[in-house]
Amino acid sequence: IDIFKKLEITIPFGEALQQMLLYSKFLKELLTRKNKYIHSDTIVLEGNCSAVIQWILPPKHKDPGSVTIPCSIGVVSVGKTLIDLGASINLMPLSMCRRLGELEIMPTRMTLQLADCSITRPYGVIEDVLVRVKHFTFPVDFVVMDIEEDTKIPLILGRPFMLTASCVVDM
Repeated sequence: IDIFKKLEITIPFGEALQQMLLYSKFLKELLTRKNKYIHSDTIVLEGNCSAVIQWILPPKHKDPGSVTIPCSIGVVSVGKTLIDLGASINLMPLSMCRRLGELEIMPTRMTLQLADCSITRPYGVIEDVLVRVKHFTFPVDFVVMDIEEDTKIPLILGRPFMLTASCVVDM
């Protein structure tokens, strides 16, 4: 409607009066049929087409569970490691750090707010730990905490690791 307010027609007044009925009919049809298609041509799309354009919904899936990857540090196989989009740090228990051996733990003044909203101080930080995932090796900084080690998933790799490893999340 805004377009029609700005529309200017420069024709003689007499001709405009003669064609007024035709214009009003045309505008009425145009405005009342705004949801109908004018062209019925078939357009071939190349590549993938969004589900929104196709008017179909993608299939619904159940929860795939947590994302874990196998990794190792040095000669020690860590096993499964949790990839956590919600973690702003990479976390290692003190017992794992001691088992790995010669890692220098540096003191820190950092405080952490845990998932249960409690606030705690980490034992320290270790920098540039080489974490191997399959054929790739990444330098990772860990925050070390004196907590009970989960035997199935001892490490948490957060967003800093995901950025370093150029992770793409597509579930």
